[in-house]
Amino acid sequence: MPDIAQQKKEIRNRLRKARVEYAASLPAEISALVFHRPPAAVLDLVPDDAVIGFYRADPGEAPANSYAKFFFERGHTIALPWLVDLQTPMIFRQHTDPYGESDLAKGYFNLMQGSEDAPEVVPDVLFMPLVAFTPHGHRLGQAAASTTNGSAHIPTRSASGSPGTCRKCASCPTNGMTCP
Repeated sequence: MPDIAQQKKEIRNRLRKARVEYAASLPAEISALVFHRPPAAVLDLVPDDAVIGFYRADPGEAPANSYAKFFFERGHTIALPWLVDLQTPMIFRQHTDPYGESDLAKGYFNLMQGSEDAPEVVPDVLFMPLVAFTPHGHRLGQAAASTTNGSAHIPTRSASGSPGTCRKCASCPTNGMTCP
């Protein structure tokens, strides 16, 4: 039997492919509506004073920028992950320009992230690029360590995958870093 890391890798590969195919099948008008603002049930989970952590979407990931703009306009502090490497716990830095992204810089893996000069913040709520979730609330993140494992130490009030970013699966291999 493959180890947990290998099982997770196989699930990620299969479900990423399904996600990309699903997103490609949506007409542009529907995609714009789906990702324009969070559904009411999700909004109800976000406290008025919450610092909200997002990811900056890369090719193959559901766009999160419209959600960031939506919450920014409501007065929330917006945060983006800031990575040094996969061994260092992820932190979040304040993101002050979700429209022009003028406060971003290339970071680890050449991913765009908050500037090194931006203040560090701790999100109360996280929107993450999940690949899968189970009926028991276990989540499988986008990457082996940078999303789910890298954010396990952050004391959030709530964590959510963005709509269209993930698929429900019956079960998912778990380890000590798997976040319910």
